[in-house]
Amino acid sequence: MTKKVKNKKTIKIGITVNTTKEPGIEIVSLLIEKLKSKSFDYYITEKVKDVKNKLREKISDNRFLEIDNLCKKSDLIISIGGDGTMLATGYHALKYDKPVFGINIGKLGFLVEAEMGQLDHLVEEITNGRYTIDERMIITAECLGHNVETMYAINDIVIDKGSWPKLIELTIKVDDDYVTTFGADGIIVATPTGSTGYSISTGGPVVNPKADVITLSPISPHSLNIRPLVLSSNQVITITANSPFKDVHVNCDGQRVFAFPPPITVKIKKSKKPFKLVHTSLNNYFETLRNKLMWGIDLRNKNGNNGE
Repeated sequence: MTKKVKNKKTIKIGITVNTTKEPGIEIVSLLIEKLKSKSFDYYITEKVKDVKNKLREKISDNRFLEIDNLCKKSDLIISIGGDGTMLATGYHALKYDKPVFGINIGKLGFLVEAEMGQLDHLVEEITNGRYTIDERMIITAECLGHNVETMYAINDIVIDKGSWPKLIELTIKVDDDYVTTFGADGIIVATPTGSTGYSISTGGPVVNPKADVITLSPISPHSLNIRPLVLSSNQVITITANSPFKDVHVNCDGQRVFAFPPPITVKIKKSKKPFKLVHTSLNNYFETLRNKLMWGIDLRNKNGNNGE
């Protein structure tokens, strides 16, 4: 779902950044200058406080906030980094129903909206309210029989063998209907947003974010008959993983990893709340597919326009 946004020049901007990437602090400095020139109020993630001496101007300590507090107080959050930074920011932002915009200083940056050289355009878009908010599906996981809080994922939930060097056994059920049992390194349960992440590297389908589906992509299955499966988002997926090893891993967006003693049963379904992603006129989904994943690009065509 996409929602239009009216001109909200008084909105408060939260800024998160991957401080391990060299251009990060420089981009924060430039962004703050441009936001101040437009009279925006802003907050910065607390991690920057340790290196605030590298910022171009003095920033008062009360502008540095812990990530959850930053998300709570901000109206819109700008994530500076790559897809990993975006997912980490998004995990906290969705708790407070806040939209996130990404600036790429990483490698691929499929989820992020803008590149470093587009700061001026970005600030103008926000100033004039020329952006929309895309509501992206997220999924939740519950490990039955274990007292663990509900797990959330914007991209994917992966159940895998962990450090065990051999296959694990996976049994899949959908809405309590038995599907199959097979041996594999693991399985990826992905949202449409996550279809272009880990899932695509295992042969999973590219799914447009507007599609209301969940995909299952086995990781190195020991069978020629196991293929990715596309399901309705209204269906509940139950996966039982068994292994002779001490634990099986469940990870969310490749960032939050949980280890459970096998066998484990994980119930996965669509969350009632979405992840809100800010979208401007800087690009569109299919342009991103072509430019960043080279989807549909015929490398034999030296002009690179593929008939356009």
